[in-house]
Amino acid sequence: MQIIRGFDSLPAIAHPVATVGSYDGVHLGHRVLIEQVIARAKRRAGQSVVITFEPHPRITLGQAEGLKILSTAEEKALLLEQLGVDFMLIIPFDTAFSRLSHEQFIADYLIAKLGIEELVVGYNHHFGHNKSGDYGYLAEQSHIEVTQISQQLVDSQKVSSTVIRQAIESGDMSLATTLLGHTYIIIGSSDSRGAVAVDRYKLLPPCGVYSAVVDGKKSEVRVEQSEFFCNVKQSKTVIEL
Repeated sequence: MQIIRGFDSLPAIAHPVATVGSYDGVHLGHRVLIEQVIARAKRRAGQSVVITFEPHPRITLGQAEGLKILSTAEEKALLLEQLGVDFMLIIPFDTAFSRLSHEQFIADYLIAKLGIEELVVGYNHHFGHNKSGDYGYLAEQSHIEVTQISQQLVDSQKVSSTVIRQAIESGDMSLATTLLGHTYIIIGSSDSRGAVAVDRYKLLPPCGVYSAVVDGKKSEVRVEQSEFFCNVKQSKTVIEL
């Protein structure tokens, strides 16, 4: 998978089929949608593109108080590559970009710069300044084909980033794993103490000791506030809870 930062760095992408969103956690609901992007790109002999944002829009908009994310850009990249996505396009979400209208975003970026042929969106997808664009607007566009994916359920449980956050906050990692469709991924930087520091907005489970896989090996980790403690002394550590 190739990671691209910004529309000005776009390489030539054949018959792009894309989706746009935060994709926090890359959970089961997201995966159904992303798998559709990949499948539809293959039908066109094209390439799949997941468009996401960094930093999180709430940070740019001054609404970061209480923000807890399930996956950083680096963690998303790991999960998207595992799914077989061709390109991850990271939009630098600054103030100027946040003010783009939904019409500008579609016409000037997705069509003019990316050359998108098909867009796959979720059941509640909104975009553009003040989230003014939606599936209804997209369906009117003759330039691109649009597919909407319905809300996903697991054992009658709604799959959403909010529900998964609640499970992790309560320490129910089993439910979180079920709804994510994968182990909870944490990538951080470790130091000489074996402490792994993570992104300031990363959601951690309650303090305690957890069974985990650390850099591919079964282990136990201890959560203490904003750090994980485990027996590693590497510059970069991948923890799976």
